[in-house]
Parts: sequence; C-alpha cells; structure tokens
Amino acid sequence: MRGFLLASAASLAAGTCVLSIPALAAADGPADEQVIVTGTRDPHQTVRKSISPITVVSAQQLKATGQPDLRDALVQLDPSITRPGVTSGNANMTSTISLRGLTSDQTLILVNGKRRHSTSIMTDDTGSPENGTTPVDLGMFPMSSIDHIEVLQDGAAALYGSDAIAGVVNIILKNKPSGLDLHSVNGGYYAGDGFTTDNTVSWGTSLTDRGYFHLDGEFKHQDHTNRGDIDTRVDKKVNQYFGNPQETKVSLGYNMGYHITNKVEFYSFSSYAHRASWSYQNYRTPAILPEIYPFGFSPVSSLDEDDFNVAVGFRGELFDGWNWDLSTSYGEDHSHFDLNDSVNTMLYADTGHTPTHFHVMSFSNRQWTTDFGIRKAFDVPLLAGPLNFSIGAQYRNDAYNVNPGDPASYYGSGPQGQSGLNQLSYTRASRDVTAGYVGLSTRLLKNWQVDFAGRFEHYTDSGDTETGKVSMRYDVNKYLALRGGISNGFRAPTLAEQYYTSLSTTPTGANGVVAVNSATARALGSKPLRPERSMNFSAGFLLNPLRNLNITVDAYQITVRHRIVEGGVYNGQRAIDALEAGGYQVDSTVTPDSVSVQYFSNGADTRTRGVNVTAGYRTDFGRYGRVNWDVSLNLNETKVLRDYLDSNGNPLLSAQGIGYLTTAFPRNKLIFGGSWHKGKWDVSIHEMRWGHTINQLQYVTGPNAWSNQIFYQMYSKPKFQTNVLVGYQATERLHVALGANNLFNEYPSRIPLNTSYVGVVPYDSSAQQLGFNGGYYYLSLDYSL
Repeated sequence: MRGFLLASAASLAAGTCVLSIPALAAADGPADEQVIVTGTRDPHQTVRKSISPITVVSAQQLKATGQPDLRDALVQLDPSITRPGVTSGNANMTSTISLRGLTSDQTLILVNGKRRHSTSIMTDDTGSPENGTTPVDLGMFPMSSIDHIEVLQDGAAALYGSDAIAGVVNIILKNKPSGLDLHSVNGGYYAGDGFTTDNTVSWGTSLTDRGYFHLDGEFKHQDHTNRGDIDTRVDKKVNQYFGNPQETKVSLGYNMGYHITNKVEFYSFSSYAHRASWSYQNYRTPAILPEIYPFGFSPVSSLDEDDFNVAVGFRGELFDGWNWDLSTSYGEDHSHFDLNDSVNTMLYADTGHTPTHFHVMSFSNRQWTTDFGIRKAFDVPLLAGPLNFSIGAQYRNDAYNVNPGDPASYYGSGPQGQSGLNQLSYTRASRDVTAGYVGLSTRLLKNWQVDFAGRFEHYTDSGDTETGKVSMRYDVNKYLALRGGISNGFRAPTLAEQYYTSLSTTPTGANGVVAVNSATARALGSKPLRPERSMNFSAGFLLNPLRNLNITVDAYQITVRHRIVEGGVYNGQRAIDALEAGGYQVDSTVTPDSVSVQYFSNGADTRTRGVNVTAGYRTDFGRYGRVNWDVSLNLNETKVLRDYLDSNGNPLLSAQGIGYLTTAFPRNKLIFGGSWHKGKWDVSIHEMRWGHTINQLQYVTGPNAWSNQIFYQMYSKPKFQTNVLVGYQATERLHVALGANNLFNEYPSRIPLNTSYVGVVPYDSSAQQLGFNGGYYYLSLDYSL
C-alpha cells in the first residue's frame, strides 16, 4: 500500500457519504465512475450518477481503520452506522450494525448481490434496542475477501424483499487476479487488556483467459476485556461480567467466475467460519455452594459456532441484448452454547451432586434462496436514454431449529448464570417464500433519471405483501443535482421471533422469554405476530460549487407500523407463575420482583426522521503533499407514534422500551478531519463526535427497585473520539502503519450506583454511542507479492 487518501471528490457529488478514514492513494482515480449494482437494476449505473444516496467503501479503507472486525470498521467510516453496546448474553458474541437509527434486522445484508443468511443467535439478556434481533453476523466471513462495500441509505424492499427498511449493505468480493497479499494488525486497549491479532491472506489467479479464482483466509484472536467496577456484595473488583468476550475465529472463502462460452458464465462463491468464544457472567459469592466453590465463582458462557454459505449460478446473454441470471445460494449457522464453572444448586440439594459444565442449548438457522432474472435495455425514440426493463422471480426456504440442553442444565431452576432449555423448547420451524419483481429505469430527458420497482411476496406463515418504489434525479446543471424517492417496505417476523424461548438468571433474579404463540405468552396477553410495514420518503441535493468542493444533503423519513419488539413485560409472582407453567422452575431464594418474563409483539408504530450531510475538499500543496479534507454528519430522531396494548389491556412497551426505540441511538454523529500524503508517508487525523443518548434505566436498589413503571432517566452527554494513523511505505512491497482509535481514552457517562446491578456496570450498555473499552492502539503490516 502506498498511502491513504479519500475517494475522489467527484464521487461525493454522486451522493456517496464522505468517509472518515481515507482510502489508498491508488484509489484516487475515477472512483466516481465505478459501476454500482446496489439499489438499481440499470447495468450502467455509476456512483457519480446514482439516484439514491450510496456509500462505496473500499477494502483499503476498511484496513486503514485498524479494526479487525467489519462492524467496527464501518462504524468509523459512516456517521449513519452505529453498533449495539452488548456486554452480556448470547449476542455479546455476534457482530452486527444498525443503520439510520433503526435496528440491525431492518438492514438487509447482501454478498455479491445475493441475500445472506442470518445468524441463529438471538440478542437476549440485555436491555437494548437490539433485543430480539437475529441479523446477519458480519464477523463470519474473512474481511480479506472484500473488494468493496456498497451501502444504500434508502429503503429497498421493492428491489430485495424483507428487511431492507433502513437500507442495504452489499458486500462485493474480490474478482481480479491479484497475486498474494498478506495483512496483519495487532493491538490492544490502553487498560492493558483486550489484545487482538488479526491475520489475513488473499490470493487471486486467472483461470486461463476465461475466468478468475480468489481464495481468502483469516485468523483472529481477541482477548477478554473487563471494565466493571467493584462488586458491592464483596467490596472487591472480582466481577468480570462487564466487558468484551474472548474470541478465536478462523474463516475461509472463495469467489470465482468462468466463461463456459462467450455468452455463458459460471460463477460461485462460498465462505466457512468457525468461532469459539466465551463471556463471563456475574460473579457468585461463596455462599452459593461453598462445598464446591469455597471462594465463589464466575460462570462462563461459551459459544461454539459454525457458519457456511455457498452460492452457484449461471449468467449470460440469450439473444438481441436479453441478459439472464440464474442462481441458488444455501447458508446455515449452527450455535452451541455451554456454561462452564457453574453449579445447579437445586440438583445438588436433591442429589448431593452437580456438574460444573453444562450444555444449555443449541440453535441453527438455514436459508436456501433461488433467483432467476432477465433484463434488457430498449432504445425508445422519445426517451433521452435506453429503457432498462427487468423482471424476475425468487423462491426461498427458511428454517429454524432449537435443541434443548442436557438434563442437568434445566433441572429445577437450572445452573447459576443461565438455565438450559428444556424439552418443551424443542423446535423445528420452517416456511416458504415466493416472490416476483419488475423494474423500469430510463432518462425521460437528458438530465432527468427515473426508476420504478415493484415486488410481490408470499410467506406461508405471514401472508402476502406488495411493495413499490419510485425514485428520480434531475441534474439542474454541472453544479447542482436534485434527487428523491418514495417507497414502501416490510419486514416479516423471523422464525426466531416466533419460536424463541430462554431463561437467563442473575444471582438474585431471572428473565425469561417465551414464544409468542405459546400458552404461557397467550396467558400474558400475546397476539400472533404480523409483518412490519414501512413508508420511506427521501429528498436531497448535490452541490459542486468549486472544482474541488463537493457537498451532499439527503433527508429521509421512515415510518414503521406494527414494529416488532420484545414487549409484554410482566414481573413478580405473575412472571414466576408464567415461567413455571412453561416448564421452568424459579429458585425460591430470588427476589420475586426481579423475575420478569416477556414475548415478542407488534408493540409500536414509529417515525424516524434524519438528514445526512457530507462535504469534501482537496488541497494540493505541491512538493509538500496533498490533503483531503472531509466532514460528514448524520442527524437522526425517532418518535413512537403509537404504543399498542396486549389482549389484557396493558401497554406492550414501558417507558424503558419506548426509550430503547427513540433515544438509545445518538441524536447526531459527526466525523471530520483530513488525510495528508507525501512520498512514502501518509497521515490521517479524524475526529468523531457522538451525540447524546437518553435511556430509562431500571432501579436495582431502593424503593423503586425492579419497577417496570418508574425508571431513572439517564442522559449520556456527547463524546468526542480522536482517531490517528501514521503510515510509511518501508519497501516497495511492505507498508507499515501505527494508529490509535480513541486517542485520548474517552469513556461514556457513568450511571448512578442504584441503577448498576451489584455496582459492577459503570456505563449505559444499551446506548449505541461511544464504546466502553477506552483507547485502542495498533500496528498494521501489509505485504504484497
């Protein structure tokens, strides 16, 4: 690598979001003329002329963040992207993003334009907007396989179907012979923990003169971090619950294409990943079971996960300009959860024996998608450009399986830390989805583009849905362009949202999730889930007043009806009765008010409004190098328009649940700075400002402890984060870079002690704001052959 620069200024005029970490100098060419495939079926659409706001992020930009995780790299590059601050539960070991103030399962993830299967791991056991989501896990394929990423910041359900309410992230894999590239990044936190090493290898070759083959591999290891405070029960810092998990991951992938004939190409891509990770649960005092753990113990949740995907297809030209594409893709995710260093106290009391290792549950998710589409560009005399016509069909089969744990994991109230799933949780669920779509795009006038899309889908468990989108762009002159769009969308309830069941425990309480259609949930007022419905409006302009100055402004409004949330929260004796009716026994020593049970529901209607603003300017200092200045801003606000009632007449969302939807995301996020390049040196400095968040925290001590009606309003003030990178081209083949993220070691605002369980949790983990681990430094090495 030869230095770092932002994508060309002209690409900003096309509506791409200004990126906070610069790309390589080699990318300083006509990136704005790159053909894009996301959000359009026009085979000639480029970044410069895009109708919808779209961000193009290169592999070099991802590397330059110093982050081994795709999620964390994207958070630093795009102000409209945030990540959940999960610190407990199963989802602490997954990697997901949120776009434009909506949850992660409202953003569709594609790979090479094909729908990616989601994780089997449910986000649970944590109060956050992400509770109940099962999105695509971005950590389960090698980052070295990525050529670039296209982020469509607009609703696109009419193009791609369910889940594309907030937008679409399309990961484009490498497809060029590139020799051998080695990348290694090693770093850790200022606190002295969390050492991370990520090592990738990427190799590409040609298949004679008719195709290509690209092979990629990655090994990542991340150590545990601990940001917890003193445990008030023992007045010592022994509780390691609050921190990142430890993780070791190996992933492999390939991408290939081969022209069987001059008009028919075979293509295929695949990935496999194995993850082994573990996360601490709350410390248990010696009083729990001194016969086995006389000094107390910390249960450890462990995950053993396998994820794979394979896609094969043929595409080509039929006759007279008709192009076709037939593909099928199959993906699975299997997760096995164990609990180590724990005990089942009721089993010990009844039998005099308890294991210390438990298999508590396992999940699997499967998706098989087959697509067929054809398109043709027609020359129409009355139009200023070709009329692009496309039509196609899709069939998808989804499946979700739940397997119970071993008998010792669900005996009585289960082991300390997490109760295993019992035989009543056994699930084999599946559904079929069929869809058809049509699209038209053209230029009505030389400077006036229009795009129409329509889609029909049928779900065997959710019924029918019709979606459409109209978008257009008008170039007033070479300095100013206007664009906008209207679309509706939907998100079908996932199989996990319909069938998931769990019970997690703390030293003094428990929290259960029951399937919405179960007898237990119905007794608590549940209703069958229905799809979310959305309406999206967007409008913006692109301004290029000077040769090297480019400004874009895009406003949006997203209204979601029947939004699926984890609602219907009941606690106390009613929750205990419901759990026991579902086959779970609650330890008689717990505080009744600290026991809660809930289910997934269509809990609210919401409206999200926001604006993305970007600007970029390039300065050439001649022999002193050149600098790319950039600034990007996202303003975002969500309101609950309606809070639905359960069949018992009670609100499905508390003030806390409403806060998760409306104020847990930053009100704004700003990225600004510049990158300088001269000779063999490259330097980048960027500042990130995270806007405030507000959450309703549950009291855990005092007169309002465990109340579901009275909360503490936590205001997390805005925070600044400074990122610095200094790179040097040591040899023709070796580039060395030293960097720091959060250079000045900033932390979130601290929460009151009476809202911190046993005093350990110092920050609001549900806020999608500044991370809680502090400053991070790293050394990056790149070597090419």
